[in-house]
Amino acid sequence: MRIRRFVNQDQVEQHNSLKQFKRWRKERVRKLRQKDYSYIIPSVEPELPFLLENKTLPTITWIGHSTFFMQIGGLNIVTDPVWSGQMAFQKRLSAPGIPIDRMPPVDVVLVSHSHYDHLSISSLRRLTGTRRLLVPAGLSGKLRLKGFSNVTEFNWWESTVIQGVTFTFVPSQHWTRRNPWDTNSSHWGGWVIESAGAAGGRAISVTGDETRDARKETLSASMREAAASADADGRDSRRAGAEGRPLVSAAPTVYFAGDSGYFRGFREIGSRFRIDVALMPIGAYEPEWFMGPQHVTPEEALQAFEDIRAGWFVPMHYGAFKLADDTPREALDRLEAGRMNKGIGEDRVIVLPLGETWRLANSSPIEPT
Repeated sequence: MRIRRFVNQDQVEQHNSLKQFKRWRKERVRKLRQKDYSYIIPSVEPELPFLLENKTLPTITWIGHSTFFMQIGGLNIVTDPVWSGQMAFQKRLSAPGIPIDRMPPVDVVLVSHSHYDHLSISSLRRLTGTRRLLVPAGLSGKLRLKGFSNVTEFNWWESTVIQGVTFTFVPSQHWTRRNPWDTNSSHWGGWVIESAGAAGGRAISVTGDETRDARKETLSASMREAAASADADGRDSRRAGAEGRPLVSAAPTVYFAGDSGYFRGFREIGSRFRIDVALMPIGAYEPEWFMGPQHVTPEEALQAFEDIRAGWFVPMHYGAFKLADDTPREALDRLEAGRMNKGIGEDRVIVLPLGETWRLANSSPIEPT
């Protein structure tokens, strides 16, 4: 049977050939000698007693790279599970924000694509809980062969609802490969997570043929209050939470971008959803001639953030592994320079230390009547 090969929205050349890879590796030998990797991403002691007990407040905790632990709508959610100590013979630069053996039980695992720095089978096996896996089309069969049975796969714009929380698989510009024979045999993308009662967009349910219009008028009382006090950018400027972090909403919509080059799809995502928090990649962009089609630069990440019209930007995909020629410090410095150049408020870019829990609200959502 012929293997299905997935493609991007736009016809873009993916720089993943052996010839291009060898050119980059040759250049890299010289460049890495000049790079300073002394900067280590700050970390804090995780609030494990709170996270183990919390069933009401929405939270985001950065584990590292593209791995987040989120609590939304009473669900414990993990994105792109990777606790690996090394990647492609490169040792991890900073320890995960929460050790895997101390992780709370996980209800839902979101996978953006199959690359090893976004999907570690050994990490996935060590997580506890029901671990319902939501994965791109073409990936479920491989995971079932590894012994995972609770797997559902999605094409772009398909969605499912779990305990009132809606998960929608959205496009990105990337590619996949786990071995020399399976290039682009599974898809890639990001995820939009909508709390019960959140104002969202239109997607196709994987459980039926009818379309779902999530732009409902039945917003919770807490969201109406937040909307009334938000500034012109849609930000709730009334209050600040722990560590001076802003309070967003008791029923937030979170966008996890996965891996992507810059593409027109960001604007479409922004037109379909009202996104509160965007988790955006900023690393593994150098050299840009090689990485550009698949990884945004920090400046492009900020442009994508504006395209999707989100309230807050949380950087990810940096600081854990030497996947490209840029360093964690360079990525953060370019992000800050780009923010200032665009005039984006400093309070809208949330640079999380590893292990810190950002509480997006100080009260649980009020159910709509």
